[in-house]
Amino acid sequence: MNPVQATISAPRPRLAALSPDPLRQDAYLAAGLAALASAVAVTVGSGRHPDGLGWALLLGLHVPLVWRRRAPLAVLAIMIPLIAVYHQQDYNHSAPTAASMVVLYTVAVTSGPRRTAVIGCAVVALMVILKIGDGMAGLTVSFQITGWIVSMLVLGGYIRVHRENAAAALERAERAERTREEEARRRVAEERLRIARDLHDLLAHSITLIGVQTSVAAHVLAADPGRLDRAAVAQALDDIAETCRTSRGELRTTLDVLRDPGSPDARCPLPGLHGLADLARSTAGAQVKLTVTADEVPPAVGAAAYRIVQEALTNAVRHGGRDDLTVRVQVYEDEGTLRVHVTDDGAGAADGTPGYGLVGMRERARSVGGTLAAGPREDTDGFEVTAVLPLGGTR
Repeated sequence: MNPVQATISAPRPRLAALSPDPLRQDAYLAAGLAALASAVAVTVGSGRHPDGLGWALLLGLHVPLVWRRRAPLAVLAIMIPLIAVYHQQDYNHSAPTAASMVVLYTVAVTSGPRRTAVIGCAVVALMVILKIGDGMAGLTVSFQITGWIVSMLVLGGYIRVHRENAAAALERAERAERTREEEARRRVAEERLRIARDLHDLLAHSITLIGVQTSVAAHVLAADPGRLDRAAVAQALDDIAETCRTSRGELRTTLDVLRDPGSPDARCPLPGLHGLADLARSTAGAQVKLTVTADEVPPAVGAAAYRIVQEALTNAVRHGGRDDLTVRVQVYEDEGTLRVHVTDDGAGAADGTPGYGLVGMRERARSVGGTLAAGPREDTDGFEVTAVLPLGGTR
């Protein structure tokens, strides 16, 4: 399989299990913190043991924690009055500490730095107001609690920034993965288009030549059976066999590339200007006059020029409409470009739906940054193809 196709078709790993329900997790957390607060309320800490009101306040302030991730500010707004009343009744002051720290942490995780700072200052100010009536002892406790409040807010802010960075990194990785997949698809599409063009050029040219050569042999056999020109028939059949051998070799090379793109045997040299002479000699059904005055050109440009000339000759033989067809092919350099000019004196383009020949030639020219114009000749009968292929300044 082509590595590019393997990249696209590789299945994504499936998640082993779905994430637990956050609401259920927070319900378990609230129940655990309520149990811890109840144990603290009757064992350690300052203040009196809760009575009925105290237990109602202590357990009630843990209930909003179930929705702490869905509405953290609302949970904080509900819990603060309950905690304030609980402390004002001088119940065990250490019991609700864990719940207070959890809600402050949640607010810091889900809020921005400015909002977190404002909420922190408001909570500290409220706590100082409640403790200021206790004198120096109250202020000392206030400073201790302030340290815990600031610690929770800083921890929550740090976790929030860490999660944002992790989410940004994951988004960048997913974007890069999507970009790689899009690039792989684009490369696959381009490769398929290139192979389709090669097969079209190869098969169209070969089948056209075989058709012309077969017609020649049939004409020789039917012209004068009594005086059969065996040499002409043999030459026509040899030409057909040679065309078949050449086409079979190019077709095998193309199929090798499809089977194993990484194989060294599949990397055959691209056709180029050096093959134009053989192409002209092998074109049956027309007299090809070839003029090549270009030096060595980049392989991609040479291959594009070869395929353009090949398709132009195929079209000329197919649509020429005359036995003494003449095709002139000129390939030369001009101001940093390779110019290809193919003209014939045939009947010109046939009426009807156009095929892929002209489209393929234009795509060949565009593949190296060039342009191509094709149409009937203005001054006389026939058809002409003109391509301008930039050399790019590299050889």
